Amino acid sequence: MVNGPLDGVKVLEFAGIGPGPYCGQLLADMGAEVTVVDRPKRSAIALENAPDRRGKKSIIVDLKSDEGKALALDLIATSDALIEGNRPGVMERLGLGPDVCHTRNPALVYGRMTGWGQSGPYAMMAGHDINYLSLTGALQAMGPADQPPFPPLNLVGDFGGGSLFLAMGILAALLEAKTTGQGQVVDAAITDGVNSMMGFFHGLDAADRWTPERGANWLDGAAPYYRCYETSDGKYMAVGCIEPQFLAAMLAVLDLTPEEYGAQHDETQHARQAELLMSIFAKEKQAGWVKVFDGTDACVTPVLSYNEAAEHPHMQARGALQEMGGLRHPAKAPVFSGSSGAIDTRLPRDGGDTRSVLANAGYSTDQITSLEEKGVVRQS
Repeated sequence: MVNGPLDGVKVLEFAGIGPGPYCGQLLADMGAEVTVVDRPKRSAIALENAPDRRGKKSIIVDLKSDEGKALALDLIATSDALIEGNRPGVMERLGLGPDVCHTRNPALVYGRMTGWGQSGPYAMMAGHDINYLSLTGALQAMGPADQPPFPPLNLVGDFGGGSLFLAMGILAALLEAKTTGQGQVVDAAITDGVNSMMGFFHGLDAADRWTPERGANWLDGAAPYYRCYETSDGKYMAVGCIEPQFLAAMLAVLDLTPEEYGAQHDETQHARQAELLMSIFAKEKQAGWVKVFDGTDACVTPVLSYNEAAEHPHMQARGALQEMGGLRHPAKAPVFSGSSGAIDTRLPRDGGDTRSVLANAGYSTDQITSLEEKGVVRQS
């Protein structure tokens, strides 16, 4: 049983927030050795005990000093991949841009995580998840028809359109570098990732099965068979019985005949059908509905908080969330049959591995001490 399919892969991650560190976590979870180059002064919004730091090493380096840059290049020379999430041009100004790094290590996969990408009119603009979603058409489609677009958790942009696409790009580039010996830049823009995911809806639009109007489509809450219904205790059940056989299973549990419910795709009946389902679900507590729907093909499940999710039998059976050291860790995903699913929950202190990382890179004790005395590096 090995640590993961990326066992032996070395990744150098330049400290950031959000999608870059999460990409690093995904690679670390798959067995890569990920070393974070932390700044001498931590970002005000960065969390030292965040799960996205698990299983990584940390070294503090002053990259604004000449010796710090030289040290970083030494680490880059023996790395397989690099992750950075600065605005375009920042790494170049530090003397650590792709051209310089590829001179030292031609096979390096240089991963760049930004919101807008390395080029384009918005490339140098600041932004957050809500902004990146707004340009792709995704945000406009989210929320009720009679309200402004409603921003989702930043799972969609930062982590879905960002981290996952960067991780996929790095893995593909590593595979090519293994064959050709030549690395490359992976320009992962959150807007590009979300735009790619929007392809499904462009296809629906081309088939006249989707409209740009918010809250008017079968997957955005307009259809009574795909929405959430409040229960008698103020909680909710998620209904997703899109296919006719699943709708039939739900109606059977609710003791409704097809005639009472009406035609599934007759939009003139949707308002009545929604009112009917609202009145039924409001008669019972969430736990009661769970009892009757569990084990069926009705596609009806409880809407849980993240605290409740940790206690759900299915999530527990999958080992989806693990409490360790006072912190709840999501399990590795996906699950590999040939490697351990155990989580490395070691959360490095900023600079906690500085000396050992430098020693492994060939620096002598005297050299490390000298760098510490000059403030180039720090061990905590």
